[in-house]
Amino acid sequence: MTVPLLTTAPVQPAAPPPPPPFLAPLTPINFPLGWLLEHGSPAIQYRSVVDVARLPAVDPRFSVLPFAHVPALKLAMVQSPDGTWNQSMLGVPSSRAMNFEGVGTINAFRRLVECGWDRESPPMVHARRVLFRLLAEDEDPSHLYEHAQKGKTPDIEMARRSRAILREAAAAALAHAGYENDPRLRGAARRISERVYDYLRSPLAEKPFIRVGNQHVLPQEAAPPSIYSLTMLAYMPSFRSEHHEILDRIYIWLNHTMPRQEVVQLCGKKIIEQPHLVLGDPLPHRNAADADVPAAIVWLELMARLGFLRRNENWSKLFERFLDDRDRQGIWHPHKGMAGPKTTNPFIWPIYPIEVTTGGDDRWADFTFRLGLIARISGRPINLI
Repeated sequence: MTVPLLTTAPVQPAAPPPPPPFLAPLTPINFPLGWLLEHGSPAIQYRSVVDVARLPAVDPRFSVLPFAHVPALKLAMVQSPDGTWNQSMLGVPSSRAMNFEGVGTINAFRRLVECGWDRESPPMVHARRVLFRLLAEDEDPSHLYEHAQKGKTPDIEMARRSRAILREAAAAALAHAGYENDPRLRGAARRISERVYDYLRSPLAEKPFIRVGNQHVLPQEAAPPSIYSLTMLAYMPSFRSEHHEILDRIYIWLNHTMPRQEVVQLCGKKIIEQPHLVLGDPLPHRNAADADVPAAIVWLELMARLGFLRRNENWSKLFERFLDDRDRQGIWHPHKGMAGPKTTNPFIWPIYPIEVTTGGDDRWADFTFRLGLIARISGRPINLI
């Protein structure tokens, strides 16, 4: 009897392991502190020392620098006795405004924070009561400010929408000022984040738009992240670490392609613009960054604060390109032309520009400081020069 030979199937080579996720290297950068102390405004000098160089504030001259910044002083001087600016919250001054006419309280508050003002300084203390009140989950029409519907029968859905926007914007401002540990802000942050999280993991997020007539609009129940909720989370690192699953969902969402159409949403029977909502990546390529350099820099800073910048290869490359636009001294210059970049994006106003000089070498101080700040937030070593 012949015993058949045993045969075995050929061994399949093991599949190669997936490549590790992208993580930008932490290469050191040169930061021209000496040049900024000579050419920057007092606010930029202060923040360069404290936030980028992180030098001990042993020199009392540094502590008073924010209050030597003339635009910030003018902004504080036009605050109303009730703690608001212009009975508005999100107003932005026109390009022709001389004394911040039309600025809203939230934007003014955040601009003072950006200029280095302490949250215990009188204008900030005066305004925070109003901002904390806005965190409440209500539709009180007396707290709608510029969104109030004067002389009309109140539209409940519009009032609810306006209060939601102001609630998120107030939370962003208070987080920006360092109130992360306040239970009122943490409660609001939890409710805001849960709404975004529930939306991002729902079927609504897979196909965000519905058709109404000849328009594609977001349904009323859609709750994607907004520029305000992202800003709020950016300045709440402890809260983020406690709710990392929300951040993972948001990061995936921000890597989507931004829709070409304007963001509009159904609100009751009305279709309204929602420009504060973020439906994807606003910086998918270099041309998008070049089209609005201030907005691109502010977005990269926001992504760095959220911990997303180093994880995203495209954003990291754009940041490296901005770093490459610096000269040997570490001073930034535009990639093309010699005019200081400008923006009409209203969401950038609280942050840019801090520098008031538009001529000479001083006009490069704002971006030179900001690039150093982004590098520091990203964890890159800073060489002071």
